[in-house]
Amino acid sequence: MSGYARTGRLKLEDFRHTALDDAGSTNTECLLRARAGDPGLHWITAARQTEGRGRRGRAWVSERGNLYASLLLIDPAPMERLHSLPLAVAVAVRQAIQSVMPAGANPVTVKWPNDILIAGKKTCGILLEGEGLPDGRHALVIGCGINIAIAPDHGLYPVTSLHAEGASISPDELFAHLFRTMAQALDLWNRGRGIAAIIAEWRAVASGIGEKITVNLPDRSLSGRFAGIDDDGRLMLDLGSGAMQHIAAGDVFFG
Repeated sequence: MSGYARTGRLKLEDFRHTALDDAGSTNTECLLRARAGDPGLHWITAARQTEGRGRRGRAWVSERGNLYASLLLIDPAPMERLHSLPLAVAVAVRQAIQSVMPAGANPVTVKWPNDILIAGKKTCGILLEGEGLPDGRHALVIGCGINIAIAPDHGLYPVTSLHAEGASISPDELFAHLFRTMAQALDLWNRGRGIAAIIAEWRAVASGIGEKITVNLPDRSLSGRFAGIDDDGRLMLDLGSGAMQHIAAGDVFFG
């Protein structure tokens, strides 16, 4: 049984960390270790990725100067509770970034489900990947790419970096904050039992509630007003005339 699957509160000392110089992908490194029997609660960081990837298979430029970190979890929650994990991850990453911003800097917010924005510009990519293992366990990896020194333009959203927003921080220093805030958020999430507390924290730092948005789904796009998230963490899209669409996954664009 993994450390995360046991009963009790998560503590910082439950987590391990392996720092690499170059890696193809920190997410891939985590999955390889899971297949080899790693018990989880294991962070893998890299100074550079040569095969970084984002959502939907998009390439993620991963040169030196930014933070590339992935956390391996084994059997983190029953499958029916995993849908709320991206919100917990967003809360953790946003808190880590906010904690290193100078006084007077633009606030750090979240865009559903887990994009991190500063002044409306994306500063972090988060990719969750999972797979069943031959021994019956389930591996889930939380991958985070945070723009610190450089802000590669991936063409979908306006982007920024922490240095551009006034933060003087190194990847190692930011990771120390993320190590702490992720442990706290996962403890609060409590294998999915703490979804209400996570949603409350997410709503408090959400960006764009009440604004017009477009949500790109695999088969179509929907436009309406962002009415927030429901108690299961799904986006609520007000289509007008009393019609409310609840969306479990999609790409959100403001305006």
